[in-house]
Amino acid sequence: VPHRCLIKLRGQYDSLKRAERRAADCILQAPEAVADSGIVEFARRAGCSEATVVRLAQRLGYAGFPELRAEFDHPSLPATSYRDIRNGDSVEVVLRKVFANSVQALNDTLEALNLDQYAAAVEAMINAPRIAFFGLGNAAVVAREAYHKFLRIGLPVFTAEDPDLQLLLLNSQMRRGDLLVTISYSGESKPMLAAARQAHALGIGVLAITNFPRSSLAEAADLALLTAVFQEHVNGEIGSKRIAQLCVLESLYVNYLVRQGPQVGRRLAVSNAALNLNKNRRRTLARISHQLSMSSDRSPSHFT
Repeated sequence: VPHRCLIKLRGQYDSLKRAERRAADCILQAPEAVADSGIVEFARRAGCSEATVVRLAQRLGYAGFPELRAEFDHPSLPATSYRDIRNGDSVEVVLRKVFANSVQALNDTLEALNLDQYAAAVEAMINAPRIAFFGLGNAAVVAREAYHKFLRIGLPVFTAEDPDLQLLLLNSQMRRGDLLVTISYSGESKPMLAAARQAHALGIGVLAITNFPRSSLAEAADLALLTAVFQEHVNGEIGSKRIAQLCVLESLYVNYLVRQGPQVGRRLAVSNAALNLNKNRRRTLARISHQLSMSSDRSPSHFT
């Protein structure tokens, strides 16, 4: 199966109806059936109607079955997989495979992003008086990174890892017209869904960053930006999904800087200057410590 098509199938598979899933299974198990068949023959082989095949193709982002079949005429290169890592692999081979998976995750995410939704997300951030970034578990690390970036340019921003505190922040600190950014790989996190529903009740916009276009969070959000990370780690968890989320948020932040112009640039310069106070202080203390260390190594005769 061409890699681009495979990524789309993985993102949609769990949300497919029974007949659509039969067509998807036929693609996954017998890709030659797509490349060598017309829609009538393929539908018969998959055990579904022609209309079902068309609906599946459209769910995957193609205009119809001919466009889906055309993907198989020029298949993209297959991705590597963490499961390709073997016990006998050298240190360097493991290193290169892990990096290759992260690069693949970023490229797939770039292809999966809907540019209209992305542009709307940039505008939503620019127009929001206040922004909250929420995530749970290691997604909270991603949320906090975004919080630090926007805090640095003087924007009123909020974050919290505790679900109760997240709801309190929405109710006590945010207002109609603000923006909530929710981060959830599966899009099925109950606290994230609760936060999104509460935000809507308060008139706060919701931007979801998730991996599955038909997830509950994607459907509950006003805007959804999709990552496309499906590689499985040898232990069932993959850090690349957070790398992809970080890159999406980093690009939104840089777009915000570019669109807002010199005023934000000046605020960023002031913040950087403030942070340099601590850096310079650490350098001064390190220099004094070094000098004291050098002095303690000298014999008493050096001071007489």
